[in-house]
Amino acid sequence: MPIRAVLWDIDDTLFDYTGADAAGLARQLDAERLAERYGTPEQALALWREITDRHWARFAAGEGTFQGQRQARVREFLGEPSMTADEADAWFDRYIEHYKAQWTVFPDVVPALDALAEDYRHGVLSNSSTVNQDPKLRELGLRDRFEVLVCAVELGVSKPEAGAFLAACDAMGLPPGDVAYVGDQPEIDARGARDAGLLAVWLDRDGGRGAGPDGVHRIAGLEQLPELLAGDTRFGARSGIR
Repeated sequence: MPIRAVLWDIDDTLFDYTGADAAGLARQLDAERLAERYGTPEQALALWREITDRHWARFAAGEGTFQGQRQARVREFLGEPSMTADEADAWFDRYIEHYKAQWTVFPDVVPALDALAEDYRHGVLSNSSTVNQDPKLRELGLRDRFEVLVCAVELGVSKPEAGAFLAACDAMGLPPGDVAYVGDQPEIDARGARDAGLLAVWLDRDGGRGAGPDGVHRIAGLEQLPELLAGDTRFGARSGIR
């Protein structure tokens, strides 16, 4: 069967999360007069992202609450383990305001969605939460593009587990073989989608990240996606599109 629908990752696929996070954190540190504590902005961001990834992984594994992982990230980043929950929440809320001010979609997103609109259905599968991602998609003007939004926090299983991909396919009423998944992470997104039976598309915008998993299709930009889906070479070792 040909591909009938596309499921999308959000952060760093549709939405420039890394850019917004970097700019938002830099503005937060300037506002809090903390910029010099961490050396360069790049060093501050690297620490923030490492802490974020670690605490999010614990939360995704069922350890703690969504708000609790935010509080833990702030306490560790600031080196203030005794900070109260209210204080940590307030700091994170101030960061979020700076982060939101930098929200933007990648320039190839809307043209790709327009090009695919008539021939494919569209949905979203994210490892975040609905309360996080639904407002983001609405603010970016993209929510109406997708008929379903499936998020790991509410689902109880996250990418790269096959159950996350299969639940999103079920939400669209389609078997996995009829669905493509597009994401920026070669393991979490592409390998996970491939193993769940979807057409796996790795969006490698910056290149230079190695060959990637076998049996997935690698593209450098979303302008290449319509050609890939039309050709539907899912049974090959890897697409020739680079």
